Amino acid sequence: MKLYLVVFGSVFMAELGDKTQLATLAFATTPGVSPVGVFLAAAAALILSSGLAVLLGSRLERWMAPAQLELVAGLAFIGIGTWMVLTR
Repeated sequence: MKLYLVVFGSVFMAELGDKTQLATLAFATTPGVSPVGVFLAAAAALILSSGLAVLLGSRLERWMAPAQLELVAGLAFIGIGTWMVLTR
């Protein structure tokens, strides 16, 4: 149970102020848009993307050590952030 609480806390903290949360916030400010609809769409997208991450992670662990996966994920995060800044 402790591991699941760590996963919850880590994902929750990572999402605070994340581009996903900011995009959801922006969509919710659109006039005439249902806040419940925005919430459901954002929640469904997060569930689907998390499911894909778990599936991919469970496959990749056969070929890579967890430390290598963490390094690749961190570099990808930095790369995506850099790309977003440079393409603005």
